[in-house]
Amino acid sequence: MRTSVVICVYTEERWEDIGAAVESVRTQRRTPRELILVVDYNPDLHLRLKREYPDAIVVENTHAKGLSGGKNTGAATAVGDIVAFLDDDAVADPGWLEALEEGFHDPAVMGVGGLTRPLWAGGVRPRWFPYEFDWTVGCSYRGMPEVRSPIRNVMGGNAAFRREAVTEIGGFSSGIGRSVQGRKSRPLGCEETEFCIRLTQRKPGSVILYEPSAVIGHKVPAARATFAYFRSRCFAEGLSKAMVTNSVGSGDGLAAERAHALKALPKGALRSVGEALRGDTGGFGRAGAIAVGLLWTAWGYALGTARLRMRRT
Repeated sequence: MRTSVVICVYTEERWEDIGAAVESVRTQRRTPRELILVVDYNPDLHLRLKREYPDAIVVENTHAKGLSGGKNTGAATAVGDIVAFLDDDAVADPGWLEALEEGFHDPAVMGVGGLTRPLWAGGVRPRWFPYEFDWTVGCSYRGMPEVRSPIRNVMGGNAAFRREAVTEIGGFSSGIGRSVQGRKSRPLGCEETEFCIRLTQRKPGSVILYEPSAVIGHKVPAARATFAYFRSRCFAEGLSKAMVTNSVGSGDGLAAERAHALKALPKGALRSVGEALRGDTGGFGRAGAIAVGLLWTAWGYALGTARLRMRRT
């Protein structure tokens, strides 16, 4: 079993981040079959990367512009049995790839996702930021399993799939999330959610596995540690979930979200209030953010669903 690691990139503004991501792949305890850098419609960045990393496979995105197209290009380029995806602003722990590969010893496992920890700008987590909403900055969140467990979907920046499975179901949808044309300013997502659900629907008996020992750190810039971004990301997630349910149905498309909203979020709000009463004044902010985050996400979902219904009629 050998793994091709794919990093999708799009801007030279992340040049130092890309370098850190590449170096973290180079220093893995288990050497990957190959490292593939997929450049999303940026010829200057493509040429610069080819000069900087002659040991990597640097290709231009040949599919639809955006993250889904980049991942599909990476999977089509790869020759490994497994295709692992790492965000261009993330760094993998030395045992990351080894832990992902271990999950595939079970032939029923089609995908494995790991634990993503936030690397906050300045090393300081905002006191108001609820752990239950770390998904808004692309990280694992409170409410996820704490041990290796089957899950509905992985997080796209720290995930691996059997290459043949990606090809068999048609790859990542270019009509969902950050691959939507003309809407780059809105922080949409859920490409990996729709993909994982579609994979298990089309291949009954398939397992998507969460492996918390496959650890990466994901950088959170100061601009994403603001309450304004938090609200906009929650709203965009609601819009994205509407597109997911339109593709795979609301039963599978909202199962994990219902459980999180009914269990993890109330517990988180009560925990935060209790922490505030014990002297942590940031607890009131976390409790309020949980309420706002849930409301804004639900609003986005309702609006997105209404728009899709109008298009169908």
